[in-house]
Amino acid sequence: MSSTLVGVIGILVLIIVLFFLGMPVGFAMGIVGFFGFWYVISFKAALNMVGGDIWSTFSSYGLTVIPLFIFLGYLAFNAGIAERLYNTAYKWVGHMRGGLAIATIGADELFAAICGSNTATAATMGKVALPQMQKYGYDNMLSSGTVVTGGTLGTVMPPSVVLIVIGLQTEQSIIKLFLGGILPALVLGILFIITIIVLCRINPDYGPQGPKASFKEKIKSLTGVIEAVTIFVLVIGGLYAGFFTPTEAGAVGVFFALVVILLQRRITWKGFVSSVVDTLKISSMVFFLVTGAIIFGRFLAVTRLPFIIAEYASGLPISPYVILVFILIIYLIGGCFMDSLGFLVLTIPIFFPLGIALGFDPIWYSIILTMVTTMGAITPPVGVNIYVIKALAPEIPLGTIFKSVSFFLLACIVSVAILIIFPGITLIIPNMVH
Repeated sequence: MSSTLVGVIGILVLIIVLFFLGMPVGFAMGIVGFFGFWYVISFKAALNMVGGDIWSTFSSYGLTVIPLFIFLGYLAFNAGIAERLYNTAYKWVGHMRGGLAIATIGADELFAAICGSNTATAATMGKVALPQMQKYGYDNMLSSGTVVTGGTLGTVMPPSVVLIVIGLQTEQSIIKLFLGGILPALVLGILFIITIIVLCRINPDYGPQGPKASFKEKIKSLTGVIEAVTIFVLVIGGLYAGFFTPTEAGAVGVFFALVVILLQRRITWKGFVSSVVDTLKISSMVFFLVTGAIIFGRFLAVTRLPFIIAEYASGLPISPYVILVFILIIYLIGGCFMDSLGFLVLTIPIFFPLGIALGFDPIWYSIILTMVTTMGAITPPVGVNIYVIKALAPEIPLGTIFKSVSFFLLACIVSVAILIIFPGITLIIPNMVH
């Protein structure tokens, strides 16, 4: 049996294990990778490979960036920073038709700038924004759809955990990936706001106007964004200027957040412990995903399957963008049935070499894959953000939330199309960094 055929069988076995046995993605990739490597090379080589990869992953200094940024996000969540961001946005645009939903997207954008998780962003804004929108008579479809989809900004806007994982897995500059995600996240947020405005124009009952704040109240409310903006400027500005490595930037962000939170006494001991526990849970999950992906990637590398696919696709007499569309469709469908991050780390060893062989810029390509995979967090049947909001608002029917997402999915697709047509949107800031 050829090594290439072994690689194909390994992928099929992995899919069967994942879908029918429900094994966690990281463990499934590690097991299939180990046995596949054993078959192609030898048992001793497989043991050495697994032992070396596990040690190198969990002892890697670079990976400490993941728990640091996750911890920063949970500190901000438990300290009420998201609530103050929402209140500021609410004061400025709450009086508009659909203004509370627009305020939610604005607060999502700002909170995503200090929190790299889409589920954390969705859960945080769901707790803050849903009661307010229900209070002012917003339609459940608009309110739930806004909170569900607004959470996806946490995956694209730096410091994104997904971009960190991609950077580590493909040996790219995490700094440049972070900088590449800023403008795409802003484009996506603007398209979400346009979607809300159009929906409320079609049916004004979706988002009734709220009370209008005075100019003095608006100015006073700006104090609510100081912490988030300062953390973002400190972290991303420090990375851009070359003052910090990504790990140092995460440490600086956490230290600054802790100092501000403790001085203002905005977090309880229970909230602090909860931040630590949640950080450990999410970080462990990501570490096992990365370890499994590395082992599986080693197996695919010795089968040469990714390189054969890349050589074949790059030689086809069709536009690389036609192949890109097929790749994105695979990611969109895969994200509907698997955890988005898990599916991403599973497929990167196959599709990233293919994208590079087609001549795509690695930073631009990584951002495109991130945005498409993120749609899996808001699409049935495994859209994790949908179930997060359902848990927060059990009175809203699941069918209503699914329906609401369809409008915002169009905005996601349009944003990807814009980035494909105008790749400079993604690359302009990273290209300014030497």
